[in-house]
Amino acid sequence: MSDDLQHECGVTCLRLRRNLNYYVRKYGSPYYGFQKLALLLEKQHNRGQDGAGMACVRIDAAPGEPFYQLRKSCGELPLAELLGEIGSSVTAALDNFSDAAAAAAAPLRELPFCGELYLGHLRYGTFGRRTLDACHPVVRESSWRNHTLMLAGNFNLTNTAAIFAALAESGHHLQGIRDNEVMLAQLVHCLEKMAQPEHSTDSFDIAAMLRIAAAEWDGGFVVSGLFGNGDLFAIRDAAGIRPAYYYFDDEIAVVASERPAIQTAFDLPTAEVNELPPGYALITTRDGAVTLQRCLPERPPRRCVFERIYFSRGNDAEIHRERRALGRALVPAILDAVGNDYENTVFSYIPNTALISYHGVIEELSERAPGRRVRFGQIAVKDAKFRTFITDPGQRRELFAHVYDVTYGVIRPGSDNLVVIDDSIVRGNTMRNAILPMLDRLGPKKIVVASSAPPLCYPDCYGIDVAGFGELIAFEAIISLLRRKGRASLLDECVALARADLSRPDFQMLNRALPLYSAASSDELADEICRLLRPPELKAELKIIFQSRDALRECCPKHTGDWYFSGDYPTPGGNRVVNRALVNYYDQINERAY
Repeated sequence: MSDDLQHECGVTCLRLRRNLNYYVRKYGSPYYGFQKLALLLEKQHNRGQDGAGMACVRIDAAPGEPFYQLRKSCGELPLAELLGEIGSSVTAALDNFSDAAAAAAAPLRELPFCGELYLGHLRYGTFGRRTLDACHPVVRESSWRNHTLMLAGNFNLTNTAAIFAALAESGHHLQGIRDNEVMLAQLVHCLEKMAQPEHSTDSFDIAAMLRIAAAEWDGGFVVSGLFGNGDLFAIRDAAGIRPAYYYFDDEIAVVASERPAIQTAFDLPTAEVNELPPGYALITTRDGAVTLQRCLPERPPRRCVFERIYFSRGNDAEIHRERRALGRALVPAILDAVGNDYENTVFSYIPNTALISYHGVIEELSERAPGRRVRFGQIAVKDAKFRTFITDPGQRRELFAHVYDVTYGVIRPGSDNLVVIDDSIVRGNTMRNAILPMLDRLGPKKIVVASSAPPLCYPDCYGIDVAGFGELIAFEAIISLLRRKGRASLLDECVALARADLSRPDFQMLNRALPLYSAASSDELADEICRLLRPPELKAELKIIFQSRDALRECCPKHTGDWYFSGDYPTPGGNRVVNRALVNYYDQINERAY
């Protein structure tokens, strides 16, 4: 994705199912769990660079000793800083013990982050600022261990404000409105209403608590919690919007946002790591028992397809195949755009995350014309160290065009076409201000940008941090087309319907922006996006190609969550968000729609 977007977070939880001495005997360290959690987070660091957090629970802690520890970081390199800080304290602590067995018997205060349960989180901020308070896990403390709850998740709720209001009405006084704090308070509220166990280490009926609490959550979520007594849960939304995978054996139980992270950490084949079923929770109790329990009613699956296009790492076997297929599906339109001119066309990609789809393009081209030379190469490389602090807009834009380094000598000026594969085009700022001017310096006759995703037409309130229509180049294009066709009044009509809907319950609303896109064909929309993204000084001819929604479904058949392309939102709150975003755009209100 050439645009700089914040998106889905990463969460992982880990339960050691034996006592620490077992891991000392077998693996030589009481820190087996910490080491595995660190690796799980490292292998998912693509999912969050605004903050990182980690919690640990020690089951055998005696009264008078701490039974949990929690640390967070929101620095420039939060995960590295977090692991470095904890690692230094671990090394220093181990130096005080004669051997690993002696260390395993020490209390938590003497051997930091040494326990049987771990919870880790990587944050991309879609709500709240880049502060420690906004980082997960969040904690509700109590002297009763089973009332102490640490919570982390990969989620966006459309109805946080409504849950906050209900809690306030019931007597709770929350000191903030961040979604993680609201969700924690609501879970604790449900906990307090349940029958209380006789002892602080006894287990609640966690599944019953989740059935009550999660029924109120409108959105996409994978939420994991650690209780101070040693219980653990991870629950996934009923539509499966957010991804989660799990594995357990007689030594460990683990849940993570991406399957390859678990495979790498425990050296497992793909078939042994399972998808956490939508609407289910994986629950482990203090005694180490593991169960999968349905907590939410069954709903049609709407797994987020952007996970396959961009969010998740491409080293998942299924995602790798799907991204190659997305590239292959673009080839007919690409060849049409360059007049089937293999000899005078160079194929490349930008940014690096488009590499797998690019491989699919090259494979398809080679199969379509066996024996014919396909010219390809890496034309652009992003300069990760590039920084500019110039505030003058003109000078800043000029420097911004040099964010990428280009490969000279591959394009024959004036005679070659240049095709570049991108994951998706959302806002288009980087494409217009940096990528296209940079490619034009190479002197191609024609530039073809091929997006492996369709145009992103609607706000996303479940993952991508796009909370308004003003951020979408596709919406800018459809409004421009309406004006050029003399149909600008259609926007007025849609906004009027959206205003009326906002006074109704969510389940009675419709997506009132849908008729806007019905006023133009997909080709007209793509051409208008191309016109709007074309820099005034561009010398080359420009063509922008988008994946069709039909082809997307064929390439990613299990992931039908495409609301940002289609406007078909998976929960009732989505229609409220899109209508609020439409009214905000019309009224020129610069605020989030959820």
